[in-house]
Amino acid sequence: MTGHVLREPAGGVHMDDNAAIRINVGGFKKRLQSDTLSRFPETRLARLLRCQSKESILELCDDYDDTEKEFYFDRNPALFPYVLNFYNTGRLHVMAELCIFSFSQEIEYWGINEFFIDSCCSSAYHCRKMDQDREDWDERSDEGSTTSSFDELLEFYNDATKFDKQLLGSARRRIWLMLDNPGYSVASRIISILSILVVLGSIATMCMNSMSEFSLLDSEGQPREDPRFETVEHIGIGWFTLELVARFVVAPDLLHFFEHPLNVIDLVSILPFYLTLLINLVVESSPALANLGRVAQVLRLMRIFRILKLARHSTGLRSLGATLRNSYKEVGLLLLYLAVGVSFFSVMAYTVEKEDSEDLSTIPACWWWATVSMTTVGYGDVVPVSIAGKLTASACILAGILVVVLPITLIFNKFSLFYKRQKQLEIAMRSCDFDEEIKEVPSVNLRNYYAHKVKSLMASLSNMSRSSPKTSSMCQKTSSGI
Repeated sequence: MTGHVLREPAGGVHMDDNAAIRINVGGFKKRLQSDTLSRFPETRLARLLRCQSKESILELCDDYDDTEKEFYFDRNPALFPYVLNFYNTGRLHVMAELCIFSFSQEIEYWGINEFFIDSCCSSAYHCRKMDQDREDWDERSDEGSTTSSFDELLEFYNDATKFDKQLLGSARRRIWLMLDNPGYSVASRIISILSILVVLGSIATMCMNSMSEFSLLDSEGQPREDPRFETVEHIGIGWFTLELVARFVVAPDLLHFFEHPLNVIDLVSILPFYLTLLINLVVESSPALANLGRVAQVLRLMRIFRILKLARHSTGLRSLGATLRNSYKEVGLLLLYLAVGVSFFSVMAYTVEKEDSEDLSTIPACWWWATVSMTTVGYGDVVPVSIAGKLTASACILAGILVVVLPITLIFNKFSLFYKRQKQLEIAMRSCDFDEEIKEVPSVNLRNYYAHKVKSLMASLSNMSRSSPKTSSMCQKTSSGI
């Protein structure tokens, strides 16, 4: 039956018993021998020979002329000679002037696998296709950067417009911009510098307070706070509290104020101090609750979270936070690789070292050694003794380098993307003028923004068209089975 008769039981489609079919590709007409097409049964034209009804024919071509017995395909006629050459020679050739993306789509439509590309063209084809994929990835990254930056900028302007309907809105907006946007004006830069100095001073005093050279003892021989450090701590808490209260008072939306991560960090940086005061008052009034003093000591250690306040004044720290928040898959992959490697090499080290080294006599002890080795830290507190153990350690270190480097590259690429986006957003915010009532959205390249949107839509449609041949094939098999 192959290639000779296409007929419908009700007399719909009927072709003469000849050995050729007529093809019309965008106006390019050609008669093709069925035995030539049958050499490649998985291609679209060869599947056309096996059709038994007009409905199954129209699943593979765009139109069918009963009178002329001609199959019409709405495809690029300039690329069809490459398909004809494939049927005649069994190999594909790619000219240098061709668009790789269009050629790849075309051969995929006709059901021709890339493996048929001849060796003289295969290397250049795949290199150009990889370059195209890399460019597409960069464009998608830029698209995500542009889209996200534009959305954040609109959100920023939406918050700024809320002041127009509030009491003293203009003054509150200027204070809000001065506190929330370092670098917006000279005053905001001064406040930013003061805030950084207070944070660093608070962290420095906490570190110095732990040193024996600066420790003081009370009359009972118990350690007590140095008055100088207490003064610096109180000044810092006063500044942080004033900063948080001022931001809260001038916030455009009080109900959603603490939904912002940086505002939560500001609250956490001062909360331990006030909780410690409250606990000390409770302990003094109720000696039976003396154990709460230990809770106060733990809360004092939480002052280290003040270092996170620097994220408000550092583009790099904010970009790092956004990268970690959006790279949970890569971080999970890194931890998975480490877990597998640690488990494997710890058992190996236990097997070869359990009789020679007391430090590696148990598998849990080997976990510590494998973790230190795979992360290339190398404390040196536990080391293998035997030759087999040293070879295992060498393999563990080399594997650790590969395991750590591979996911880190992906995370670094995301960090570069978020850093670029954050810088663009800061430049756009600093160029805003709110001296008068807001009448228009800031200058943003809307053409690029919507061009990226349209390009995403076209890419989705292209993916749908790529999957259509497979869908048609499945439908044809289903109809044949019925």
